[in-house]
Amino acid sequence: MTLNPGLTLREAADTDAPALAALQGEVWPQHTTTAEALLHELADLRAHPLRPHVWRLVAEEAGEVVGLASVHQFPGMFHPDRYHADLLVRPAAQGRGVGRALAAALEAHLDARPAREVLAGTQEDHPRGLAFLARHGFREAMRFFDNVLDLRAFDPAPWAEAARLPEGLRLLSLPELIAEQGEDAAWRAYHAAAVEAREDVPRTGEATPLLYGAFRTRGEHPQFLPAGVLLAVTASGEVAALTELYADAADPARLNTGLTGTRRACRRQGLALSLKLAALDLARRRGAQSIWTGNATTNVPMLTLNERLGFRPRPAWTEMKRGEV
Repeated sequence: MTLNPGLTLREAADTDAPALAALQGEVWPQHTTTAEALLHELADLRAHPLRPHVWRLVAEEAGEVVGLASVHQFPGMFHPDRYHADLLVRPAAQGRGVGRALAAALEAHLDARPAREVLAGTQEDHPRGLAFLARHGFREAMRFFDNVLDLRAFDPAPWAEAARLPEGLRLLSLPELIAEQGEDAAWRAYHAAAVEAREDVPRTGEATPLLYGAFRTRGEHPQFLPAGVLLAVTASGEVAALTELYADAADPARLNTGLTGTRRACRRQGLALSLKLAALDLARRRGAQSIWTGNATTNVPMLTLNERLGFRPRPAWTEMKRGEV
């Protein structure tokens, strides 16, 4: 297609990471990132044993990055014919054909693969983005809430009893478990619990096995907080349940929840609630003012738990799908 005068498209380079982090912050200010985090995630994809496909195209005007089209495959939900597509355009550059040019290049790239299933999304309060995806053949597959707790308004006193783990279980952070078991054994216990807990996390496709080597790389992520990994540990050293807190890329007063879950044999004992309360206590002691967590709208147990604690939903992320594998 003919590009607007002054608009150029080119393959993204690693040196674009600062500009791409800034672009994401402009488009999705509630989900900012850093150049360091983007480069770490890109390195993880490139090094993953599944060899997921990664393609990124930037749009420039007068030498300034104003948009990004990307296609990649998530190792956690991998299928050789399933792809995830993203398209970002700076708000100030919208309405000048940047999105159309990137979308055309993205579609050509997907056609060349070819892609049998493509996932893409936007927030439910972005009607322009939803309409754009609908015009390209996408239909809603699932919604995910950002749930936010204002720690300044949270009163832990009524939760004192629920915060106690059942007899026979201890609350340990990942560094404390490493001190007891050694680094590899502790990470393997953490991994075993995460593997089982994530099996019941709602998603738009089947989960891919969580390989131990790939799991270990999360410890190198710039926002990873070892002390924020809280574990319910049995007398034999097994991890029965876990919750994770990550630092935020831009807001030091905000923490983000990763996976919270309980192994099947240990459920219905209130372990997830106890660990969430321990995480809230840790967050308060660290000086955090808010905790953000993401939940699929179909994950009723976790949504109910978070609502009880005072988390309140923000506009949902609408995951949309075209095709099927």
